[in-house]
Amino acid sequence: MVKSSRVLVTGGAGFIGRRVVRALLAQGHEVTVVDLRPFPAGSAPDPAVHSVVGDLCEPGIVAKAVQQGTDVIIHLAAVTSVLKSVEDPVRTYRLNVDATARLLERARETETHTFLLASTNAVVGNVGQETMTENVPLRPLTPYGATKAAAEMLLGSYTNCYGIAGAALRFSNVYGPGMAEKDSFIPRLMRAARDGEGVQVRGDGTMLRDVVHVDDVVQGLFTAWEAGHKGPLILGSGQSVTVNEMVETARQVTGRPIPVEHVPVPNGEMPAVVLDISAIKALGYEPRYDLARGMATVWPDFDPANPANQANQANPGAE
Repeated sequence: MVKSSRVLVTGGAGFIGRRVVRALLAQGHEVTVVDLRPFPAGSAPDPAVHSVVGDLCEPGIVAKAVQQGTDVIIHLAAVTSVLKSVEDPVRTYRLNVDATARLLERARETETHTFLLASTNAVVGNVGQETMTENVPLRPLTPYGATKAAAEMLLGSYTNCYGIAGAALRFSNVYGPGMAEKDSFIPRLMRAARDGEGVQVRGDGTMLRDVVHVDDVVQGLFTAWEAGHKGPLILGSGQSVTVNEMVETARQVTGRPIPVEHVPVPNGEMPAVVLDISAIKALGYEPRYDLARGMATVWPDFDPANPANQANQANPGAE
Protein backbone atom coordinates (compact mmCIF):
# COMPACT_ATOMS: atom_id res chain seq x y z
CA MET A 1 0.00 0.00 0.00
CA VAL A 2 1.28 3.46 -0.93
CA LYS A 3 1.65 6.12 1.74
CA SER A 4 -1.19 8.53 2.44
CA SER A 5 -1.40 11.00 -0.45
CA ARG A 6 -3.44 13.88 -1.79
CA VAL A 7 -5.33 12.47 -4.77
CA LEU A 8 -7.50 14.13 -7.40
CA VAL A 9 -10.07 11.90 -9.15
CA THR A 10 -11.57 13.42 -12.29
CA GLY A 11 -14.98 11.98 -13.12
CA GLY A 12 -15.13 10.88 -9.50
CA ALA A 13 -18.93 11.13 -9.30
CA GLY A 14 -19.34 8.50 -12.03
CA PHE A 15 -19.66 4.72 -11.93
CA ILE A 16 -15.94 3.87 -11.79
CA GLY A 17 -15.01 7.08 -10.01
CA ARG A 18 -17.24 6.46 -7.00
CA ARG A 19 -15.64 3.06 -6.54
CA VAL A 20 -12.13 4.53 -6.81
CA VAL A 21 -12.95 7.26 -4.27
CA ARG A 22 -14.31 4.72 -1.82
CA ALA A 23 -11.10 2.66 -2.07
CA LEU A 24 -8.91 5.73 -1.65
CA LEU A 25 -10.75 6.79 1.49
CA ALA A 26 -10.47 3.27 2.91
CA GLN A 27 -6.67 3.57 2.56
CA GLY A 28 -6.57 6.94 4.30
CA HIS A 29 -5.88 9.19 1.32
CA GLU A 30 -7.05 12.80 1.07
CA VAL A 31 -9.42 12.97 -1.90
CA THR A 32 -10.63 15.73 -4.21
CA VAL A 33 -13.21 14.96 -6.90
CA VAL A 34 -13.87 17.06 -9.98
CA ASP A 35 -16.88 16.26 -12.16
CA LEU A 36 -19.41 17.97 -14.38
CA ARG A 37 -22.08 16.88 -11.93
CA PRO A 38 -22.23 16.55 -8.16
CA PHE A 39 -22.47 13.16 -6.50
CA PRO A 40 -25.93 11.63 -6.97
CA ALA A 41 -28.18 12.16 -3.96
CA GLY A 42 -27.21 9.84 -1.13
CA SER A 43 -24.09 8.49 -2.87
CA ALA A 44 -21.38 10.86 -1.61
CA PRO A 45 -18.84 8.45 -0.08
CA ASP A 46 -17.67 10.71 2.75
CA PRO A 47 -18.17 14.33 3.81
CA ALA A 48 -14.37 14.66 3.89
CA VAL A 49 -14.20 14.46 0.09
CA HIS A 50 -13.57 17.87 -1.46
CA SER A 51 -15.87 18.27 -4.46
CA VAL A 52 -15.28 20.59 -7.41
CA VAL A 53 -18.18 20.76 -9.87
CA GLY A 54 -17.35 22.11 -13.31
CA ASP A 55 -15.84 21.65 -16.77
CA LEU A 56 -12.16 20.68 -16.93
CA CYS A 57 -11.78 22.71 -20.12
CA GLU A 58 -12.24 25.86 -18.04
CA PRO A 59 -8.84 26.98 -16.68
CA GLY A 60 -10.33 28.11 -13.38
CA ILE A 61 -11.76 24.66 -12.71
CA VAL A 62 -8.45 22.90 -13.37
CA ALA A 63 -6.59 25.31 -11.07
CA LYS A 64 -9.23 24.84 -8.37
CA ALA A 65 -9.06 21.04 -8.63
CA VAL A 66 -5.28 20.59 -8.87
CA GLN A 67 -3.91 22.45 -5.86
CA GLN A 68 -0.29 22.74 -4.81
CA GLY A 69 0.55 19.59 -2.88
CA THR A 70 -1.50 17.25 -5.06
CA ASP A 71 0.43 13.98 -5.30
CA VAL A 72 -1.64 11.92 -7.74
CA ILE A 73 -4.19 12.57 -10.50
CA ILE A 74 -6.48 9.69 -11.50
CA HIS A 75 -8.04 10.93 -14.74
CA LEU A 76 -11.30 9.12 -15.45
CA ALA A 77 -13.38 11.99 -16.90
CA ALA A 78 -14.05 11.52 -20.63
CA VAL A 79 -16.53 10.86 -23.37
CA THR A 80 -16.54 7.05 -23.20
CA SER A 81 -19.23 6.19 -25.76
CA VAL A 82 -17.98 5.17 -29.20
CA LEU A 83 -21.38 6.07 -30.70
CA LYS A 84 -21.41 9.53 -29.11
CA SER A 85 -17.86 10.13 -30.30
CA VAL A 86 -18.92 9.42 -33.87
CA GLU A 87 -21.94 11.72 -33.51
CA ASP A 88 -19.95 14.58 -31.95
CA PRO A 89 -16.20 14.27 -32.57
CA VAL A 90 -15.48 17.90 -31.65
CA ARG A 91 -16.96 17.56 -28.15
CA THR A 92 -15.12 14.25 -27.79
CA TYR A 93 -11.82 15.95 -28.67
CA ARG A 94 -12.53 18.75 -26.23
CA LEU A 95 -13.18 16.47 -23.26
CA ASN A 96 -10.73 13.68 -24.07
CA VAL A 97 -7.75 15.65 -25.38
CA ASP A 98 -8.03 19.32 -24.44
CA ALA A 99 -9.00 18.58 -20.83
CA THR A 100 -6.18 16.04 -20.54
CA ALA A 101 -3.67 18.57 -21.86
CA ARG A 102 -4.85 21.17 -19.34
CA LEU A 103 -4.57 18.68 -16.48
CA LEU A 104 -1.09 17.59 -17.52
CA GLU A 105 0.13 21.17 -17.71
CA ARG A 106 -1.33 21.90 -14.28
CA ALA A 107 0.34 18.74 -12.98
CA ARG A 108 3.66 20.04 -14.29
CA GLU A 109 3.11 23.44 -12.67
CA THR A 110 2.22 21.92 -9.28
CA GLU A 111 4.87 19.17 -9.46
CA THR A 112 2.26 16.42 -9.19
CA HIS A 113 4.35 13.28 -9.58
CA THR A 114 1.84 10.60 -10.65
CA PHE A 115 -0.80 10.72 -13.41
CA LEU A 116 -3.01 7.69 -14.08
CA LEU A 117 -5.02 7.94 -17.30
CA ALA A 118 -8.10 5.84 -18.03
CA SER A 119 -7.52 4.75 -21.62
CA THR A 120 -8.98 2.00 -23.79
CA ASN A 121 -7.99 -0.88 -26.02
CA ALA A 122 -9.84 0.97 -28.81
CA VAL A 123 -6.57 2.85 -29.39
CA VAL A 124 -5.34 -0.15 -31.41
CA GLY A 125 -8.45 -0.54 -33.56
CA ASN A 126 -9.57 -3.83 -35.03
CA VAL A 127 -6.91 -6.56 -34.76
CA GLY A 128 -9.29 -9.37 -35.66
CA GLN A 129 -8.81 -12.48 -33.55
CA GLU A 130 -5.28 -11.51 -32.50
CA THR A 131 -4.35 -11.05 -28.86
CA MET A 132 -3.83 -7.42 -27.88
CA THR A 133 -0.63 -6.47 -26.09
CA GLU A 134 0.82 -3.09 -25.14
CA ASN A 135 3.09 -3.30 -28.21
CA VAL A 136 0.33 -3.42 -30.85
CA PRO A 137 0.57 -0.26 -33.03
CA LEU A 138 -2.01 2.47 -32.42
CA ARG A 139 -4.56 2.43 -35.25
CA PRO A 140 -7.81 3.80 -33.79
CA LEU A 141 -10.94 3.59 -35.95
CA THR A 142 -13.23 6.08 -34.17
CA PRO A 143 -12.96 9.55 -32.63
CA TYR A 144 -13.16 7.88 -29.21
CA GLY A 145 -10.14 5.65 -29.89
CA ALA A 146 -8.25 8.46 -31.63
CA THR A 147 -8.72 10.93 -28.76
CA LYS A 148 -7.61 8.35 -26.21
CA ALA A 149 -4.54 7.58 -28.34
CA ALA A 150 -3.78 11.30 -28.42
CA ALA A 151 -4.17 11.51 -24.65
CA GLU A 152 -1.77 8.59 -24.23
CA MET A 153 0.83 10.33 -26.39
CA LEU A 154 0.44 13.59 -24.48
CA LEU A 155 0.94 11.69 -21.25
CA GLY A 156 4.04 9.98 -22.63
CA SER A 157 5.53 13.33 -23.62
CA TYR A 158 5.02 14.76 -20.12
CA THR A 159 6.56 11.63 -18.64
CA ASN A 160 9.59 11.99 -20.90
CA CYS A 161 10.05 15.76 -20.59
CA TYR A 162 8.95 16.52 -17.04
CA GLY A 163 9.41 13.31 -15.06
CA ILE A 164 5.73 12.67 -14.30
CA ALA A 165 5.06 8.97 -13.64
CA GLY A 166 2.37 8.62 -16.28
CA ALA A 167 0.53 5.32 -16.77
CA ALA A 168 -2.22 4.81 -19.36
CA LEU A 169 -4.51 2.02 -18.18
CA ARG A 170 -6.30 0.53 -21.17
CA PHE A 171 -9.57 -0.64 -19.64
CA SER A 172 -11.63 -3.39 -21.22
CA ASN A 173 -15.44 -3.29 -20.76
CA VAL A 174 -16.03 -2.43 -17.09
CA TYR A 175 -19.06 -3.62 -15.14
CA GLY A 176 -20.10 -3.95 -11.51
CA PRO A 177 -22.32 -2.47 -8.81
CA GLY A 178 -23.48 1.11 -9.29
CA MET A 179 -24.03 1.04 -13.06
CA ALA A 180 -27.82 1.15 -13.12
CA GLU A 181 -27.71 4.30 -15.28
CA LYS A 182 -25.27 2.84 -17.86
CA ASP A 183 -26.30 1.46 -21.25
CA SER A 184 -23.62 -1.15 -21.88
CA PHE A 185 -24.58 -4.77 -22.50
CA ILE A 186 -24.51 -6.12 -18.94
CA PRO A 187 -26.86 -3.48 -17.49
CA ARG A 188 -29.12 -4.01 -20.51
CA LEU A 189 -29.23 -7.70 -19.59
CA MET A 190 -30.09 -6.79 -16.00
CA ARG A 191 -32.89 -4.43 -17.07
CA ALA A 192 -34.29 -7.08 -19.41
CA ALA A 193 -34.34 -9.60 -16.56
CA ARG A 194 -36.02 -7.09 -14.25
CA ASP A 195 -38.66 -6.03 -16.77
CA GLY A 196 -39.37 -9.44 -18.29
CA GLU A 197 -38.06 -8.34 -21.67
CA GLY A 198 -35.44 -9.51 -24.13
CA VAL A 199 -32.19 -8.15 -25.53
CA GLN A 200 -30.78 -7.63 -28.99
CA VAL A 201 -27.62 -9.57 -29.86
CA ARG A 202 -25.58 -8.56 -32.87
CA GLY A 203 -24.91 -11.40 -35.26
CA ASP A 204 -24.83 -14.93 -33.87
CA GLY A 205 -23.52 -13.90 -30.45
CA THR A 206 -20.10 -15.48 -30.87
CA MET A 207 -18.17 -12.20 -30.74
CA LEU A 208 -15.57 -12.30 -27.97
CA ARG A 209 -15.34 -9.60 -25.32
CA ASP A 210 -13.21 -9.08 -22.20
CA VAL A 211 -15.36 -7.75 -19.36
CA VAL A 212 -13.68 -6.68 -16.13
CA HIS A 213 -15.23 -6.03 -12.73
CA VAL A 214 -14.98 -2.47 -11.42
CA ASP A 215 -13.25 -3.65 -8.24
CA ASP A 216 -10.57 -5.32 -10.37
CA VAL A 217 -10.16 -2.02 -12.24
CA VAL A 218 -9.63 -0.24 -8.92
CA GLN A 219 -7.07 -2.87 -7.98
CA GLY A 220 -5.31 -2.37 -11.32
CA LEU A 221 -5.12 1.39 -10.86
CA PHE A 222 -3.59 0.97 -7.42
CA THR A 223 -1.17 -1.64 -8.76
CA ALA A 224 0.13 0.73 -11.45
CA TRP A 225 0.41 3.57 -8.93
CA GLU A 226 2.27 1.53 -6.34
CA ALA A 227 4.68 0.23 -8.97
CA GLY A 228 5.38 3.72 -10.32
CA HIS A 229 4.64 2.35 -13.79
CA LYS A 230 5.20 4.53 -16.84
CA GLY A 231 3.54 3.86 -20.18
CA PRO A 232 0.53 1.81 -21.30
CA LEU A 233 -0.90 -1.13 -19.38
CA ILE A 234 -3.77 -3.35 -20.49
CA LEU A 235 -6.29 -3.76 -17.68
CA GLY A 236 -8.91 -6.46 -18.12
CA SER A 237 -9.97 -9.84 -16.83
CA GLY A 238 -7.76 -11.76 -19.24
CA GLN A 239 -10.65 -14.15 -19.92
CA SER A 240 -12.64 -13.36 -23.06
CA VAL A 241 -16.25 -14.57 -23.22
CA THR A 242 -18.80 -14.65 -26.01
CA VAL A 243 -21.91 -12.49 -25.98
CA ASN A 244 -23.91 -15.73 -25.80
CA GLU A 245 -22.03 -16.69 -22.63
CA MET A 246 -22.89 -13.31 -21.11
CA VAL A 247 -26.58 -13.88 -21.85
CA GLU A 248 -26.54 -17.39 -20.39
CA THR A 249 -24.68 -16.26 -17.27
CA ALA A 250 -27.22 -13.46 -16.76
CA ARG A 251 -30.03 -16.02 -17.00
CA GLN A 252 -28.37 -18.16 -14.34
CA VAL A 253 -27.68 -15.22 -12.00
CA THR A 254 -31.14 -13.64 -12.29
CA GLY A 255 -33.26 -16.76 -12.74
CA ARG A 256 -35.01 -15.04 -15.67
CA PRO A 257 -35.32 -16.33 -19.28
CA ILE A 258 -34.08 -13.15 -21.10
CA PRO A 259 -35.13 -13.86 -24.71
CA VAL A 260 -32.69 -12.92 -27.47
CA GLU A 261 -33.35 -11.18 -30.78
CA HIS A 262 -30.47 -11.49 -33.26
CA VAL A 263 -29.83 -8.34 -35.31
CA PRO A 264 -27.30 -7.52 -38.06
CA VAL A 265 -23.73 -6.69 -37.12
CA PRO A 266 -23.03 -3.00 -37.82
CA ASN A 267 -20.01 -1.88 -39.82
CA GLY A 268 -16.85 -1.59 -37.76
CA GLU A 269 -17.90 -4.02 -35.05
CA MET A 270 -14.85 -5.78 -33.64
CA PRO A 271 -15.14 -9.58 -33.93
CA ALA A 272 -13.04 -10.20 -30.83
CA VAL A 273 -11.35 -8.55 -27.88
CA VAL A 274 -8.67 -10.90 -26.54
CA LEU A 275 -6.23 -9.34 -24.09
CA ASP A 276 -2.80 -10.23 -22.79
CA ILE A 277 -2.69 -8.92 -19.20
CA SER A 278 0.68 -10.43 -18.34
CA ALA A 279 2.37 -7.00 -18.01
CA ILE A 280 0.08 -5.76 -15.24
CA LYS A 281 0.00 -9.20 -13.60
CA ALA A 282 3.80 -9.02 -13.36
CA LEU A 283 3.30 -5.93 -11.16
CA GLY A 284 1.03 -7.88 -8.78
CA TYR A 285 -2.43 -7.51 -10.32
CA GLU A 286 -4.69 -10.55 -10.09
CA PRO A 287 -8.35 -10.41 -11.24
CA ARG A 288 -10.70 -11.64 -8.51
CA TYR A 289 -14.00 -11.88 -10.38
CA ASP A 290 -15.08 -14.38 -12.99
CA LEU A 291 -18.21 -13.55 -14.99
CA ALA A 292 -20.75 -15.36 -12.79
CA ARG A 293 -19.42 -13.97 -9.52
CA GLY A 294 -19.16 -10.51 -11.02
CA MET A 295 -22.68 -10.47 -12.46
CA ALA A 296 -24.01 -11.59 -9.09
CA THR A 297 -22.77 -8.26 -7.67
CA VAL A 298 -24.66 -6.30 -10.35
CA TRP A 299 -28.10 -7.93 -10.11
CA PRO A 300 -29.02 -6.53 -6.64
CA ASP A 301 -29.11 -3.01 -8.14
CA PHE A 302 -31.89 -4.17 -10.49
CA ASP A 303 -33.62 -7.03 -8.60
CA PRO A 304 -37.24 -6.02 -7.82
CA ALA A 305 -37.08 -8.25 -4.73
CA ASN A 306 -34.26 -6.16 -3.27
CA PRO A 307 -35.78 -4.05 -0.44
CA ALA A 308 -33.57 -1.10 -1.43
CA ASN A 309 -35.08 -1.08 -4.92
CA GLN A 310 -38.59 -1.36 -3.48
CA ALA A 311 -37.87 1.69 -1.34
CA ASN A 312 -36.61 3.64 -4.37
CA GLN A 313 -39.77 2.76 -6.31
CA ALA A 314 -41.88 4.02 -3.43
CA ASN A 315 -39.75 7.20 -3.26
CA PRO A 316 -38.60 8.06 -6.80
CA GLY A 317 -36.33 10.83 -5.50
CA ALA A 318 -34.17 8.34 -3.57
CA GLU A 319 -30.91 7.02 -4.93
